[in-house]
Amino acid sequence: MDDQHDELPDTASTHRPTDWITTPVTAELLRGALDLERTQHGVLPHRLPARARAQCGNGQLAMVEAQPSGVRLVLRTRATAVELDALRTKMAYRGAPPRPDGAYDLLVDGRLAGRSSVTGGNVLMVDMATGSAETRPGPVGTVRFTGLPDRMKDIEIWLPYNEVTHLVALRTDAPVEAVPDRGRKVWLHHGSSISHGSDAAGPTSTWPALAASLGGVELVNLGLGGSALLDPFTARAMRDTPADLISIKIGINLVNTDVMRLRAFTPAVHGFLDTIREGHPTAPLLVVSPVLCPIHEDTPGPSAADFTDLSEGKLRFRAVGDPAERAAGKLTLNVIRDELSRIVEMRATDDPNLYYLDGRDLYGEADFAELPLPDQLHPDAATHHRIGERFAALAFGTGGPFTTGGPFAAGGA
Repeated sequence: MDDQHDELPDTASTHRPTDWITTPVTAELLRGALDLERTQHGVLPHRLPARARAQCGNGQLAMVEAQPSGVRLVLRTRATAVELDALRTKMAYRGAPPRPDGAYDLLVDGRLAGRSSVTGGNVLMVDMATGSAETRPGPVGTVRFTGLPDRMKDIEIWLPYNEVTHLVALRTDAPVEAVPDRGRKVWLHHGSSISHGSDAAGPTSTWPALAASLGGVELVNLGLGGSALLDPFTARAMRDTPADLISIKIGINLVNTDVMRLRAFTPAVHGFLDTIREGHPTAPLLVVSPVLCPIHEDTPGPSAADFTDLSEGKLRFRAVGDPAERAAGKLTLNVIRDELSRIVEMRATDDPNLYYLDGRDLYGEADFAELPLPDQLHPDAATHHRIGERFAALAFGTGGPFTTGGPFAAGGA
């Protein structure tokens, strides 16, 4: 995927063909979703299956799993124009300027050829001070790409990673068909908001999407903002999802939500890995520890929002735990890294396809000095690009765990 969209042709012009073909959005035309729910508005892609959604019992997780990070429409067609009607739900914070619109990325034969957004839609207004939220309804919008090459081609429309998206109607000026299986391996990844996308430039610019492109694999992204919490239903969803390569990135959410102590963390990690292995006993499985996050390296959670500059659109976070509480089992990022490394080294004696990667090899102290985390928790667009390139080199490159033969030594990068 070429992310230099400032040189892209104008694929979102106002020219419209006179004869449209409407094609139902079905599972055969979607990748990256584990379930497709039919609603009064159309279809809603989900990144967790229905059984997992029923067990989560948490509105925040219900929202983020329906934000279609990594989900894309994939078509084979001669069409020179494509329209997609969608009803989005966009988040906003009371007292803060509007957040940027979510982006739809258009790929033609694997290269980024356009980026656009829809208007209208619902707004989920969140009051960070009280935790309350209300939804303000809005109309369906349309994203349009025109001027596409008049030849048979593969088209992908990657959906916004940060907006719940009901797909209402798909129109083209030529028939479409499902893209046949190209024989590419499927990479299944689970992580936190950084894996979900946080502040990436667009859906193909999140670090997992970029790494998947560089690695030549099909991505299923279970990055769940705020919800990488070793939930058993997430492990079962991963167990039951067809995949050739698997990675889990564990740590920051367990610290910044302060949901467990070391005593619970260790068996929870073992249980999560055991469940994945029930469905994927020999697939390469890479455990990734947290990237550098200075506020939580040695200070436990929880994290708290700093509203000082919210009116200027600047939200920052701080750690409010007490470092002395590490002695009582409170988790910090360094505690988690040490324990994950130990767990993987121990299990790798019986599981030769289990590997560990220190997240600071993706983003460490030197990177923080050059590209600091704007809100103290989440990377910016440039950092997503760096993390994606580094993960691709370490995981898919020569000697990496996702290559055929010669993976790096189990238990260390």
